[in-house]
Amino acid sequence: MKFNFPFLAITICSLFCTFSLVACSAGGDTMLSGYLKTHQQQLSQPISVDTRPRRFVVEPGTPARLIGQNLVKANLIGDERLFEAYVRVNGLDEKLAAGTFILAPSMTLVEIVDVLQQAKDTSITVTIPEGWRREQIADYLEAAGIFTTTTTAAEDYRRQTATSDLAGLDPSRYPFLQGRPAGVSLEGYLFPDTYQLPPTAATAADVLQRQLDDFAARVVPMYEQAVISHETNLDLYQVLILASIVEREAVVPAERPMIAQVYLNRLAQEMRLEADPTVQYAMGYQKDTGVWWKTPVSLEEYAAVDSPYNTYLHTGLPPGPIANPGLSSIEAVLKPAKHDYLYFVALPDGSGKHVFAKTFEEQTKNVERYQQGQ
Repeated sequence: MKFNFPFLAITICSLFCTFSLVACSAGGDTMLSGYLKTHQQQLSQPISVDTRPRRFVVEPGTPARLIGQNLVKANLIGDERLFEAYVRVNGLDEKLAAGTFILAPSMTLVEIVDVLQQAKDTSITVTIPEGWRREQIADYLEAAGIFTTTTTAAEDYRRQTATSDLAGLDPSRYPFLQGRPAGVSLEGYLFPDTYQLPPTAATAADVLQRQLDDFAARVVPMYEQAVISHETNLDLYQVLILASIVEREAVVPAERPMIAQVYLNRLAQEMRLEADPTVQYAMGYQKDTGVWWKTPVSLEEYAAVDSPYNTYLHTGLPPGPIANPGLSSIEAVLKPAKHDYLYFVALPDGSGKHVFAKTFEEQTKNVERYQQGQ
């Protein structure tokens, strides 16, 4: 009997190699899972507070590992292995898209990965963060090259958002704008989200239409449902004013409904809101530091800033929103956590968490304990 030993050897070798590849792949995934688990906290920690936009291009067919390396080279993330672990363990490596993206070092790794999944052919993907004021958005879009220097688009955006000029848009699409006080800006309605914009110079109308359409689709139905179910007695403009304060105050997402209820309780008792972000908004752009939100703000400055937006001096809501809140802050105002707290103070550990108090005496003790490090 004749045996085909070469064929048998090849078969055994092929099976061994296949087994080895599977084992290596499984081992690699296991190591990545372990790495992701031990570095989980870094996913929500941006590499920098720098919000300056940077164009980032992903060519078709670029593997996740190389994308991570390029992100590190661009100083957008600090750990290429963590990037690879996050996308592969969560099955996102095949969802990363080719395209041109506008990213910033102040974005977390999770936020960057989310944006990198949303590119479309012949478009630029740009993310407008929650809690920015309209001037910040204009500055960001201009710096990112969305508005070119050969047009007046950036200035048009600043002017139109300041005056509520809907030139280039169909006003009938936005009936929710009709209930606002006369002469107010579009602050609060410039919905923060990830948008696809033209690959060539975008116009002010291109951006405004997307933001207002998104607001109409995501915010208006939520508000109308809250009115129908008697969850709020505030009008939409009041909701946006309060939500913008919550957006600037809250660091930990879970605390948004808690903070919203604190301000609702203070309004019900006709107390001053005494919200730091309203003073920062009134102070405007800080030329010496190049930021829109001065921090920290001293107690002396609270009394010195003469503005209707200064809620340390004036009772009730400020005249308008101080920023453009995200959906979760708006929802927090519509569905606040029910409690009797009137005060809160930040913990000194950098976690962004707050301690809440029902009385001024409790608040004083908390301030003494936490702000003095006791």
